[in-house]
Amino acid sequence: MTSVPMPIPSRTQYVLEEIKRRILTGRLTPGQALVETELAAQFGVSKTPVREALKTLAGTGLVVMSQYKGVTVRMVDADMAREVYDVRLLLEPEALRRAVRRGASLDAARDALARADEATDTAERSLTNREFHRALYLPCGNPLLSRMLDEVRDQAALVSAVAWAADPSWEREASEHREILRLALAGDAGGAARALHAHIASFVLRAFPGAELGAEEGLGGLGVREAQEILEATDTPEATAAPAAQKEDGQA
Repeated sequence: MTSVPMPIPSRTQYVLEEIKRRILTGRLTPGQALVETELAAQFGVSKTPVREALKTLAGTGLVVMSQYKGVTVRMVDADMAREVYDVRLLLEPEALRRAVRRGASLDAARDALARADEATDTAERSLTNREFHRALYLPCGNPLLSRMLDEVRDQAALVSAVAWAADPSWEREASEHREILRLALAGDAGGAARALHAHIASFVLRAFPGAELGAEEGLGGLGVREAQEILEATDTPEATAAPAAQKEDGQA
């Protein structure tokens, strides 16, 4: 592959985004080794931008750097899912509640949801759904709260990617997104927060039954046990059955 002359920072950013995209769409799987020389050859760059990109990805929790094993894509298990989704349960519904109460514009969330519905591949669905969730919490009025949620975005996306690879449930999550946005646009701050809490809790409990979420009462106002009851009530053949043609990969 022929290298394209560009500043080193741009090369590093390009490599970083491409590796991240491959991880979050399942092309690079949990536990897979990431060899600097191989990646450098694939991207047509030297090892330096690859090394810097991998360090950044380690900082975001997508890859693990070990003295003995080198760099690998982070493994996803129930414990990892619990840690990431506990943070989301505690913070994300409250951020949405505040955004709705402030009367903040949710046009970005509406646009992201529309693009997610029109997405034609896993990468695009993953990106637009991440944008949807961010558009809900970003206008909460507290930059620190937004940054804290930004810090777990990539790890949450990795959990989702692994879960959907095993059990695609794009239509279900898309329907829940539409309900969350409907309540938020109607000005129902509490209802939107509870719907978002149930959406987050039910997803991780369905995908990782052993996660044992610790937040018995999230800031969204809906306890994990209540979310589990909602999950059990809707997880019936009648509630979950959908034509095979409608099942697609995506991101909650």
